[in-house]
Amino acid sequence: MKIPDSLFTDLDNPSRYLSWRDQKLARMPGSIDDYVVPVKDPVRLTDEEHNAIGGLIARANMALFVAQSDEKRNKTIPVNIADQFGMHQLDHNMGADHDGVSELTVRSGQWRGGYIPYTNKPIHWHTDGYYNEEKRKIHGMVLYCVQDALRGGENALLDHEIAYIHLRDSNPDYIRAFLHPEAMIIPANVINGNEIRPDRAGPVFSVNDNGALHMRYTARTRSVVWRDDALTREATTCLTDFLASDSPYILRARLEPGMGLICNNILHDRSGFDEDDNHRRLIYRLRYYDRATV
Repeated sequence: MKIPDSLFTDLDNPSRYLSWRDQKLARMPGSIDDYVVPVKDPVRLTDEEHNAIGGLIARANMALFVAQSDEKRNKTIPVNIADQFGMHQLDHNMGADHDGVSELTVRSGQWRGGYIPYTNKPIHWHTDGYYNEEKRKIHGMVLYCVQDALRGGENALLDHEIAYIHLRDSNPDYIRAFLHPEAMIIPANVINGNEIRPDRAGPVFSVNDNGALHMRYTARTRSVVWRDDALTREATTCLTDFLASDSPYILRARLEPGMGLICNNILHDRSGFDEDDNHRRLIYRLRYYDRATV
């Protein structure tokens, strides 16, 4: 597969990259508060609200919106937020409802309970849909909180372009390793002898038709096979160390009712959490084949 020409893939002529990097870092927001946009009605954003959210997505690939919780429109809100930014093609993954929206809540005793997002356990760093086939790449995502946990359930968030910058500045050959079409293999998902999904091999970094950077990654040590060469091992170690660092670009946010994240499938994790009868954590997750249009 031919790698498209892009500042993200042209490793022998760094001038385009350096210019982009300097502008990118200069425009990055500061603290987590700078990523939060209060909105009156998330189903119908004002021009000012739309521009504020769109500006953050353009600069940092993500924004957090905060509104009054509204039980009557729990699913309408995240669907409409996505729609207002050109995200229409929902990924109807195995865990989603018929409408393509996944209800991330503890599902003890159900088949979903065998997958970590449907438990209260921590989830390691990843981008969504890293096991999807090429034509079903996840480019955009929305999380919307209906009910938070009693304790915990915090997300760490990192713009994947910042991860790219860290790796390329550490060693451009790390990017070369992560562009390899078999850099990361996700083994087949087999349940009771039935293959639910075949092996999926692919790069960590790729470039979309519009020139945007896409990242495919999981920090899991099980259910992933990395290409067995020195550069790939060094690159994964470099990224692992960065994700465990106190970089100011790594944000931490605990979604509360009425609060949501809209992003271009950034890196994220989730801490474990505790519940009680009044705090059964419920997050709606929407995965899109579209990037946010800003």
